[in-house]
Order: sequence, then C-alpha cells, then structure tokens
Amino acid sequence: MTAVLTPGGNTPLTSTRVSVEVAAAKLLDVSALLLTAAGKVRSDNDFIFFNAPTGPGVSYSQTGIAVDTGGVPAEIDKIVITASLDDQHATFAGTEPTATVKDSTNGTVLATFTPPRLTTETALIVVELYRRGAEWKLRAVGQGYASGLAGIATDFGISVEEPSAAPAQPEPDDWHLASPTPAPALAAVAPAAPAGPAKITLDKGRVSLTKGSSVSLVKDGKPFLSSVKMGLGWEPAYRGRNVDLDASVIAFDSHRKELEKIYFMHLVGFNGAIQHMGDNLTGAGSGDDEVITVHLQSLPPQVTGLVFTVNSFSGQKFTEIAKAYCRLIDANTNVELVRFDLTHAEPRTGVMVCKLIRMNTGEWVMTALEEYADAKSARGMVKPASKLL
Repeated sequence: MTAVLTPGGNTPLTSTRVSVEVAAAKLLDVSALLLTAAGKVRSDNDFIFFNAPTGPGVSYSQTGIAVDTGGVPAEIDKIVITASLDDQHATFAGTEPTATVKDSTNGTVLATFTPPRLTTETALIVVELYRRGAEWKLRAVGQGYASGLAGIATDFGISVEEPSAAPAQPEPDDWHLASPTPAPALAAVAPAAPAGPAKITLDKGRVSLTKGSSVSLVKDGKPFLSSVKMGLGWEPAYRGRNVDLDASVIAFDSHRKELEKIYFMHLVGFNGAIQHMGDNLTGAGSGDDEVITVHLQSLPPQVTGLVFTVNSFSGQKFTEIAKAYCRLIDANTNVELVRFDLTHAEPRTGVMVCKLIRMNTGEWVMTALEEYADAKSARGMVKPASKLL
C-alpha cells in the first residue's frame, strides 16, 4: 500500500533499490547528498547531481535519484534528496512539488509526499532516506531555503565558489529559511545547467499520465481548457448487492481548507461553476454512469485546488467491482484526456483519482493520484484529500 506522507512522517523502505522522482509544474533540478552521522558530507564527491551523476549506491538521471541501499557505504547515515528551481528568479510559491518513491525492481509506488504551501523558497530538502539499525526508512521533510541549492549544500559541508556567510543550520521545525544575500554558485556546477525535462502540456494533444505525474492544462503557452468533465463508469452486479459508486469533487482554498464538496446530495457548487449530473445507483446503461462538469474559468479565486474522488457507497471494495473506470474529458470537445482503471486496485472503498491545482500564473495543473482510502462517501474523503494538495 502506498504511504501518503506529511512533513515529519516516515515509513520503512520495503525494497533495497528505490527511485525518488520529484515533479512540479516548473522545471526542477534534483540532487542527493550523502551524509555521515555528523550530518555532513565526507567530501564534495558525496554531492550527486547532473554534473556528477554517480556515487556509491546513488545515481542521478533526469527523472530523479536512484538509490541501491546495499551499495551505500556503512559510514553514510542519511541520503538527503533536494529540489531546486531551474529558473533562478522563480520561487516555489504555488508550485509545491510532489515526491514519488518507487520500488525500482517492479515500479510499485511506495510513498508520495507533497510539502505544505510554499512561499519564497527556491530550494527544498524534499525527503531523506536514513538508517535505523540494519533497516532503511524514508522521512518526508519539505524544508525550504530561500538561498537556493547553494544554501543547502553549504549547510551540509559542500564547498562553494566565493563563499559568503552561510545560512545558519536550520532547526527541525524551521521549514522556511530566508537569506539576505544572494546565494553563491556551487563550485562543482558548470556555468550552464542542462534544461532538464520540459513541462508537460497539451501542445501535442492527449497526454497519458501515470500515478504521480502531472500535465499543465495549457496549449501554446495559454490556458486551453475552460471546462472539464469527470466521467465515472462501472458494470452492474450480476449477483449479490448492486454496486453503487459515487463521483465527487472537493474544492479547497490555499490553506487546504474545504470550501465545498459536490456529490450526489449536493449537485451544484459555486453558482453553477461545478455541476454534478446526478446519481446512478447500479451502473446500468452504457458510457459514463456519473459525470461532473467543472467550468474552471468560472470558479471564484479562492478555489486553488480540486480533488476528484470516487467512493463505493454500497460498501464493495474496488477489488470486488467489475470494469470500473474514471476519466477526465475536455467538456467542450468531449476528447478524453486521461483514464484510470479502478478494477482490481486496492481493497478499499474510496479513491482519490486526480487533483487540479491553480498556479499563481492562472494555469491549472492536473496530477494523477490514484490514492485509496477507507471511506464510503465524499464526507470521509475531505481529510485524506486535503493532505494530497
């Protein structure tokens, strides 16, 4: 089962070989630092990034950081995974990245983590892998620096060019640090960093998303989708109780506070900006059995996040339901953007399918979630959904 972590939360690593992918709506540079029990690198060679992509048990690629814990030297106590913005003039405000940790042997997602809403930070310690005796564990951190990657590197003992006063070592609860002076450039970094993977948009049409991946709903640099529909379908039961699935969408503000939930008992929200087309109790009929339409341009500005959910109101777990699916559609053209197969998934009664986040630029970014919960109605999904924003 995938662990959905909050800051400070931890979970055991069930695989010796894992990958850590960090994705956001802006271009990122991801790196890793190998630290001893003293909290410092042994040398600059313990900094793994695009210009020095390999180290003992750790390697860099454009998709993230791969770790083979069996190859990590015994004196290394912790591996810190960082993310910094490719645009040196940008901040993480409104662009909280999501870390996805996978088992490298089979691709299973072990854990995900999205930090709380950020402000002036230009670099983050996202997660850390650390030893507990003979075992390895993962901890969600989300600690921000306004002094860029150089500020993080300096704290952990990496040499920098033209050093100035380094930022003070952060306390455990000090998630957001600011630096009064520009951050120095890393000594090991070449003058021009590679561009890294491009932001995924709708420029080339339909996008196939996997769990944890994102797409910006823009085309040619401009907002492309003014309205979207979530369609839910399943087959009626042939024996036993009928299957009653319910599609819902929960709206949140920038503080992750619930503003409104639109579901079968509350069909219209925000003066018609969100409309539920009605409840289907059995799944009978062809095509989508329940549909929710969202007019993105008509949503009030305080709505910054939408989480689309599906619940088994009749109590069957998703592993017991035949041919259930959920898809996101362009409401103006009826073109399908993404589809999720909900059959033979996890033995639970609720799933958070995807989220839409409004960026400070006004664009909306969709991220595939596929996170399950024990809830039979939208009310029970509010708390777990808020943690995924």
